[in-house]
Amino acid sequence: MLTSGLTASISLEKAGQMTSGQVVLVTAAAGGTGQFAVQLAKLAGNKVVATCGGESKAAFLASLGVDRVINYQHEKIKDVLKKEFPKGVDIIYESVGGDMFDLCLNALAVHGRLIVIGMISQYQGEEGWKPKNYTGLCEKILAKSQTVAGFFLVQHAHMWQDHLDKLFELYASGKLKVSLDPKKFLGVASAVDAVEESVGKVVVCIDPAYSQTLAKL
Repeated sequence: MLTSGLTASISLEKAGQMTSGQVVLVTAAAGGTGQFAVQLAKLAGNKVVATCGGESKAAFLASLGVDRVINYQHEKIKDVLKKEFPKGVDIIYESVGGDMFDLCLNALAVHGRLIVIGMISQYQGEEGWKPKNYTGLCEKILAKSQTVAGFFLVQHAHMWQDHLDKLFELYASGKLKVSLDPKKFLGVASAVDAVEESVGKVVVCIDPAYSQTLAKL
């Protein structure tokens, strides 16, 4: 909850100005923070659309109450959004970047808000993270009075406690699920598979010798 949960909760309220009766799209939705975003958007009374890759991830998202799961291994995200949401999406919670950012921007409704919380597709180059130019960004957001907002959790520390209290209250009441991937990932070499295959929040045990050690709280 401290990173993934707070990022979703605060950004949807602050940057997304989320209310109810809206269409909310979450990319890479089966990940650590996506699972919170889809549930919080649904609890607020919105129609939730989520993207993922793989049957297990699609099933996981459906279990969280997502209205429309788009498994990009079987469907083209662009085609689904264009056909089923012709007026566009009101709020987009985006963490992939690159081509996905372009796709999301084109799918944004008039007065829509696109929240950028990451760009995982751009972290994977041989030379590390390289910034990308997004052609036509200014023209697109001007034409439809849209907002593209970056969100970085550390700059919202004054909101952490209130939102953490809300998250724990939702969890304690059974309204919010927090999913940890049950698969075991051991050693640094397993980190790649953990990122690619994870469903929910993933834990990589760097040193197997500590796998049975309990925290002293």
